[in-house]
Amino acid sequence: MASRPPLDRLRAIIETFPETSEKLSHGSPTWWGGKKTFACYHAGGYDEGRRAVWIKAPPGAQEALVAADPERFYRPKYLGPSGWVALRLEGRVDWNEVRGLLLQGYRMVAPKRALARLDGDAD
Repeated sequence: MASRPPLDRLRAIIETFPETSEKLSHGSPTWWGGKKTFACYHAGGYDEGRRAVWIKAPPGAQEALVAADPERFYRPKYLGPSGWVALRLEGRVDWNEVRGLLLQGYRMVAPKRALARLDGDAD
């Protein structure tokens, strides 16, 4: 069975998070948690033709991830100075890791009611 394209896999993960939306921003699929962005997909225009997802990250995470594995992680253009981290989606991708990073970014921007739904605390 052929593997699913990275964009399809990202969408499948993100659609499990409450109150997310996808819109094109600067030509790239970008996801919002409520009214703030937490991830965007790039088909290669910013990384020598290599596919990647850019994800909002907590303070210090970008530096730690890039230092630990600079072949997979890098500081993305434009959003890197704000702490976002980019993860290349080529070769062997650990989709559980991708999900964890997306969830971390989502939790940083999602409305409280969406987080309550995510955590099963909403009625």
